[in-house]
Amino acid sequence: MTIQPIKTKRLTAGIMAITELLDTYLQTMPERSVIAITSKVVSLCENRVVPTSKAIKEDLVRQEAEQYVPDPGNYGFYFTIANHTLIPSAGIDESNGDDNYILWPINPQQTANEVWRYLRSRFNRKHVGVVITDSVCTPLRRGTTGICLAHSGFCALNDYVGKPDLFDRPFVVSQSNTAGGLAAAAVLTMGEGTEQTPICLIEDLPLVQFQDHPPTDAELANLYVPTEEDIFAPLIEATPWQYGEKGNKGGQ
Repeated sequence: MTIQPIKTKRLTAGIMAITELLDTYLQTMPERSVIAITSKVVSLCENRVVPTSKAIKEDLVRQEAEQYVPDPGNYGFYFTIANHTLIPSAGIDESNGDDNYILWPINPQQTANEVWRYLRSRFNRKHVGVVITDSVCTPLRRGTTGICLAHSGFCALNDYVGKPDLFDRPFVVSQSNTAGGLAAAAVLTMGEGTEQTPICLIEDLPLVQFQDHPPTDAELANLYVPTEEDIFAPLIEATPWQYGEKGNKGGQ
Protein backbone atom coordinates (compact mmCIF):
# COMPACT_ATOMS: atom_id res chain seq x y z
CA MET A 1 0.00 0.00 0.00
CA THR A 2 1.24 3.48 -0.85
CA ILE A 3 -0.30 6.69 0.48
CA GLN A 4 0.26 10.13 -1.00
CA PRO A 5 -0.96 13.06 1.13
CA ILE A 6 -2.16 16.06 -0.87
CA LYS A 7 -1.43 19.54 0.48
CA THR A 8 -4.00 22.30 0.15
CA LYS A 9 -4.17 25.95 1.07
CA ARG A 10 -5.75 26.81 4.42
CA LEU A 11 -9.43 26.05 4.01
CA THR A 12 -12.28 27.95 5.59
CA ALA A 13 -16.03 27.45 5.66
CA GLY A 14 -17.84 27.85 2.34
CA ILE A 15 -14.68 28.62 0.38
CA MET A 16 -15.45 26.02 -2.32
CA ALA A 17 -17.54 22.94 -3.07
CA ILE A 18 -16.01 19.50 -2.52
CA THR A 19 -15.81 18.82 -6.28
CA GLU A 20 -14.07 22.17 -6.82
CA LEU A 21 -11.59 21.24 -4.10
CA LEU A 22 -10.86 17.93 -5.82
CA ASP A 23 -10.58 19.66 -9.22
CA THR A 24 -8.00 22.01 -7.74
CA TYR A 25 -5.80 19.54 -5.88
CA LEU A 26 -6.37 16.02 -7.23
CA GLN A 27 -4.58 15.68 -10.56
CA THR A 28 -4.71 11.89 -11.02
CA MET A 29 -6.82 8.95 -9.92
CA PRO A 30 -5.38 5.62 -11.08
CA GLU A 31 -7.58 2.58 -11.57
CA ARG A 32 -8.10 0.62 -8.32
CA SER A 33 -7.08 3.49 -6.05
CA VAL A 34 -8.91 5.11 -3.13
CA ILE A 35 -9.20 8.76 -2.19
CA ALA A 36 -9.53 9.62 1.51
CA ILE A 37 -11.00 12.97 2.57
CA THR A 38 -11.34 14.27 6.11
CA SER A 39 -14.88 14.86 7.32
CA LYS A 40 -13.78 18.32 8.51
CA VAL A 41 -13.01 19.41 4.95
CA VAL A 42 -16.33 18.01 3.73
CA SER A 43 -18.06 19.99 6.49
CA LEU A 44 -16.20 23.17 5.57
CA CYS A 45 -17.26 22.72 1.95
CA GLU A 46 -20.85 22.33 3.19
CA ASN A 47 -20.49 25.38 5.46
CA ARG A 48 -21.41 23.18 8.44
CA VAL A 49 -20.04 25.59 11.04
CA VAL A 50 -21.45 27.54 13.96
CA PRO A 51 -19.52 30.47 15.53
CA THR A 52 -18.40 29.57 19.04
CA SER A 53 -19.68 32.97 20.22
CA LYS A 54 -23.21 32.16 19.10
CA ALA A 55 -23.76 28.64 20.42
CA ILE A 56 -23.53 26.51 23.53
CA LYS A 57 -21.68 23.30 22.84
CA GLU A 58 -24.08 21.09 24.79
CA ASP A 59 -26.96 22.43 22.70
CA LEU A 60 -25.09 21.47 19.52
CA VAL A 61 -24.30 18.04 20.94
CA ARG A 62 -27.98 17.49 21.72
CA GLN A 63 -28.85 18.64 18.19
CA GLU A 64 -26.35 16.35 16.45
CA ALA A 65 -26.35 13.22 18.62
CA GLU A 66 -28.54 10.16 18.55
CA GLN A 67 -27.74 9.62 22.24
CA TYR A 68 -25.57 11.57 24.66
CA VAL A 69 -24.52 11.93 28.29
CA PRO A 70 -25.27 15.53 29.32
CA ASP A 71 -22.29 16.00 31.63
CA PRO A 72 -18.94 16.56 29.87
CA GLY A 73 -16.26 14.18 31.06
CA ASN A 74 -12.51 14.49 30.95
CA TYR A 75 -11.16 17.24 28.69
CA GLY A 76 -14.67 18.70 28.33
CA PHE A 77 -15.92 16.14 25.81
CA TYR A 78 -19.43 14.73 25.85
CA PHE A 79 -19.91 10.96 25.49
CA THR A 80 -22.18 10.41 22.49
CA ILE A 81 -23.46 8.08 19.81
CA ALA A 82 -23.81 9.67 16.39
CA ASN A 83 -24.00 8.05 12.96
CA HIS A 84 -23.92 4.62 14.67
CA THR A 85 -20.54 5.54 16.20
CA LEU A 86 -19.26 6.10 19.74
CA ILE A 87 -17.62 9.48 19.28
CA PRO A 88 -16.79 12.42 21.56
CA SER A 89 -19.25 15.32 21.30
CA ALA A 90 -21.09 13.94 18.23
CA GLY A 91 -18.03 14.69 16.12
CA ILE A 92 -18.18 18.44 16.80
CA ASP A 93 -14.69 19.92 16.56
CA GLU A 94 -13.08 23.28 17.29
CA SER A 95 -9.51 22.70 16.09
CA ASN A 96 -8.52 24.52 12.91
CA GLY A 97 -12.02 25.99 12.94
CA ASP A 98 -11.31 29.74 13.00
CA ASP A 99 -13.45 30.27 16.12
CA ASN A 100 -16.19 27.99 14.82
CA TYR A 101 -17.66 24.70 15.95
CA ILE A 102 -17.35 22.37 12.96
CA LEU A 103 -20.20 19.87 12.75
CA TRP A 104 -20.10 16.55 10.94
CA PRO A 105 -21.17 16.54 7.28
CA ILE A 106 -24.92 16.55 6.67
CA ASN A 107 -24.93 13.08 5.09
CA PRO A 108 -21.44 11.52 4.84
CA GLN A 109 -22.66 8.47 2.90
CA GLN A 110 -24.45 10.54 0.29
CA THR A 111 -21.34 12.69 -0.12
CA ALA A 112 -19.09 9.63 -0.49
CA ASN A 113 -21.38 8.25 -3.20
CA GLU A 114 -21.52 11.57 -5.04
CA VAL A 115 -17.73 11.98 -4.93
CA TRP A 116 -17.31 8.38 -6.14
CA ARG A 117 -19.54 9.01 -9.16
CA TYR A 118 -17.80 12.30 -9.88
CA LEU A 119 -14.29 10.76 -9.78
CA ARG A 120 -15.28 7.83 -11.99
CA SER A 121 -16.63 10.25 -14.56
CA ARG A 122 -13.82 12.80 -14.34
CA PHE A 123 -11.00 10.26 -14.67
CA ASN A 124 -12.92 7.69 -16.74
CA ARG A 125 -12.26 4.90 -14.24
CA LYS A 126 -14.26 1.77 -13.44
CA HIS A 127 -12.86 0.82 -10.04
CA VAL A 128 -12.03 3.58 -7.58
CA GLY A 129 -12.98 4.13 -3.96
CA VAL A 130 -13.80 6.95 -1.56
CA VAL A 131 -13.40 7.11 2.23
CA ILE A 132 -14.53 9.98 4.46
CA THR A 133 -12.53 9.95 7.68
CA ASP A 134 -12.50 11.32 11.19
CA SER A 135 -10.54 10.60 14.36
CA VAL A 136 -11.62 8.79 17.50
CA CYS A 137 -10.19 7.85 20.89
CA THR A 138 -9.64 4.27 22.01
CA PRO A 139 -10.64 3.54 25.64
CA LEU A 140 -7.65 3.26 27.99
CA ARG A 141 -5.22 4.42 25.26
CA ARG A 142 -3.82 7.90 24.63
CA GLY A 143 -4.01 9.45 21.20
CA THR A 144 -6.44 9.21 18.32
CA THR A 145 -6.73 6.99 15.26
CA GLY A 146 -8.68 7.35 12.05
CA ILE A 147 -12.13 5.91 11.48
CA CYS A 148 -14.35 5.66 8.41
CA LEU A 149 -17.56 7.69 8.48
CA ALA A 150 -18.57 6.65 4.97
CA HIS A 151 -17.17 4.76 1.99
CA SER A 152 -18.08 4.04 -1.61
CA GLY A 153 -16.83 1.91 -4.48
CA PHE A 154 -15.50 -1.09 -2.54
CA CYS A 155 -16.50 -3.69 0.04
CA ALA A 156 -16.10 -2.31 3.54
CA LEU A 157 -15.62 -5.77 5.07
CA ASN A 158 -13.49 -8.76 4.12
CA ASP A 159 -15.34 -11.72 5.60
CA TYR A 160 -13.32 -14.71 6.83
CA VAL A 161 -16.20 -16.45 8.61
CA GLY A 162 -16.34 -20.15 7.67
CA LYS A 163 -12.95 -20.14 6.00
CA PRO A 164 -10.17 -22.32 7.52
CA ASP A 165 -7.32 -20.79 9.48
CA LEU A 166 -3.72 -22.01 9.23
CA PHE A 167 -4.64 -25.16 11.15
CA ASP A 168 -7.96 -25.84 9.38
CA ARG A 169 -10.06 -24.44 12.20
CA PRO A 170 -12.91 -22.38 10.69
CA PHE A 171 -13.05 -18.69 11.53
CA VAL A 172 -16.18 -17.95 13.55
CA VAL A 173 -16.42 -14.15 13.76
CA SER A 174 -13.37 -12.76 11.94
CA GLN A 175 -14.11 -9.88 9.59
CA SER A 176 -11.51 -7.37 8.47
CA ASN A 177 -12.84 -3.81 8.38
CA THR A 178 -11.18 -2.68 5.15
CA ALA A 179 -12.77 0.76 5.17
CA GLY A 180 -11.69 1.36 8.76
CA GLY A 181 -8.15 0.19 8.04
CA LEU A 182 -7.83 2.52 5.07
CA ALA A 183 -9.19 5.39 7.17
CA ALA A 184 -6.69 4.72 9.97
CA ALA A 185 -3.76 4.63 7.54
CA ALA A 186 -4.98 7.76 5.77
CA VAL A 187 -5.46 9.79 8.96
CA LEU A 188 -2.02 8.77 10.21
CA THR A 189 -0.50 10.02 6.95
CA MET A 190 -2.58 13.20 6.72
CA GLY A 191 -1.73 14.20 10.29
CA GLU A 192 -3.81 15.72 13.07
CA GLY A 193 -2.29 19.21 13.35
CA THR A 194 -1.38 21.98 10.92
CA GLU A 195 -0.16 19.79 8.04
CA GLN A 196 -2.86 21.05 5.60
CA THR A 197 -3.07 17.63 3.94
CA PRO A 198 -6.77 16.75 4.31
CA ILE A 199 -6.82 14.51 1.22
CA CYS A 200 -4.72 11.50 0.35
CA LEU A 201 -4.49 9.06 -2.54
CA ILE A 202 -4.08 5.39 -1.61
CA GLU A 203 -2.76 2.87 -4.16
CA ASP A 204 -1.43 -0.71 -4.34
CA LEU A 205 -4.40 -2.31 -2.59
CA PRO A 206 -4.47 -6.06 -3.32
CA LEU A 207 -6.88 -6.84 -0.46
CA VAL A 208 -9.49 -4.24 -1.42
CA GLN A 209 -12.51 -5.66 -3.27
CA PHE A 210 -13.68 -2.90 -5.60
CA GLN A 211 -17.29 -2.64 -6.78
CA ASP A 212 -18.95 -0.90 -9.71
CA HIS A 213 -21.72 0.52 -7.51
CA PRO A 214 -22.09 2.39 -4.22
CA PRO A 215 -22.73 0.25 -1.13
CA THR A 216 -26.26 -1.09 -0.96
CA ASP A 217 -28.56 -0.50 2.01
CA ALA A 218 -28.00 -4.13 3.05
CA GLU A 219 -24.22 -3.75 2.88
CA LEU A 220 -24.36 -0.59 4.97
CA ALA A 221 -26.65 -2.20 7.54
CA ASN A 222 -24.24 -5.12 7.85
CA LEU A 223 -21.53 -2.74 9.07
CA TYR A 224 -23.35 -1.98 12.30
CA VAL A 225 -23.78 -4.23 15.31
CA PRO A 226 -26.98 -4.05 17.40
CA THR A 227 -26.15 -2.93 20.91
CA GLU A 228 -27.30 -6.20 22.48
CA GLU A 229 -24.87 -8.14 20.26
CA ASP A 230 -21.92 -5.79 20.74
CA ILE A 231 -18.91 -6.96 22.72
CA PHE A 232 -19.10 -3.66 24.62
CA ALA A 233 -22.82 -4.06 25.42
CA PRO A 234 -22.31 -4.14 29.22
CA LEU A 235 -20.65 -0.70 29.10
CA ILE A 236 -23.01 0.82 26.54
CA GLU A 237 -26.17 -0.40 28.25
CA ALA A 238 -24.97 0.81 31.66
CA THR A 239 -24.45 4.37 30.38
CA PRO A 240 -27.12 6.93 31.46
CA TRP A 241 -28.02 7.98 27.92
CA GLN A 242 -30.38 10.75 26.96
CA TYR A 243 -31.78 10.96 23.44
CA GLY A 244 -30.56 13.70 21.13
CA GLU A 245 -32.53 15.23 18.29
CA LYS A 246 -31.26 12.59 15.85
CA GLY A 247 -32.23 9.77 18.19
CA ASN A 248 -35.56 8.53 19.52
CA LYS A 249 -38.11 11.28 18.90
CA GLY A 250 -40.39 9.71 21.47
CA GLY A 251 -38.20 10.87 24.34
CA GLN A 252 -35.86 9.14 26.76
